[in-house]
Amino acid sequence: MDRITRHDLKTDPFAQQVGHIVEEVEAHRSQVIRYGAAAVVALVLIGGIYWFVHSRRESRQLELAKVMRIWGAPSAAPVAGEFAFTDPASKDKALTKAASELIANHSGSDEAGAAEYLLGVRAADQGKLDVAERNFKQAVADGGGEYGTLAKSALAEVYVSEGKTADAEKLLKELVESPSVLVSKNQATMSLAKLYAKTRPAEARKLLQPLLTEKTSVGRLAAALYAETNTPAAGK
Repeated sequence: MDRITRHDLKTDPFAQQVGHIVEEVEAHRSQVIRYGAAAVVALVLIGGIYWFVHSRRESRQLELAKVMRIWGAPSAAPVAGEFAFTDPASKDKALTKAASELIANHSGSDEAGAAEYLLGVRAADQGKLDVAERNFKQAVADGGGEYGTLAKSALAEVYVSEGKTADAEKLLKELVESPSVLVSKNQATMSLAKLYAKTRPAEARKLLQPLLTEKTSVGRLAAALYAETNTPAAGK
């Protein structure tokens, strides 16, 4: 099968632009339960179209394309259609059905991982953290080197929201050591520094120091967080 590879992602200008989108999104997202939907609309739709266009129209890519079109469809259109819904409930039902069918038909594939990731984002956005945790764990297992890292990053945020900081720390350290195009080392480092900021400020500052020279949103936020952790109160 003609599948997008890690090398393709690293060298293709379009894929690099997707990476920049992710960096901007991650830099401004504090909790997945608050910004989950916003975090994936641009990323998954753009990434999914790229994935779809640059690979054979095989069954699982067609099914993933359908899931993504439902995800991005209006939820209050004047007239209902395959990808236009008159109310949020009908859209949610269609998304669940399409994603679940893809996962059942192609369990273990990258496409199934992407569908699990979407279901996890929706669950987290609805405050259903236990459901989101299950979805993200499966997405990590199925999503491959790129979408899997996105799921791992989202799972870490769910863990933080649940108070499972040790589990979140473990995942973020793994992302720092093994980043991807869609979750860069800088992004993972920033997330880990945020985790440390209140209870281990000295360690947070050590992580942030190399990011201070970055001319990106990550660099700007790193500088702000560094200043917060460098106050007398933070240093206690």
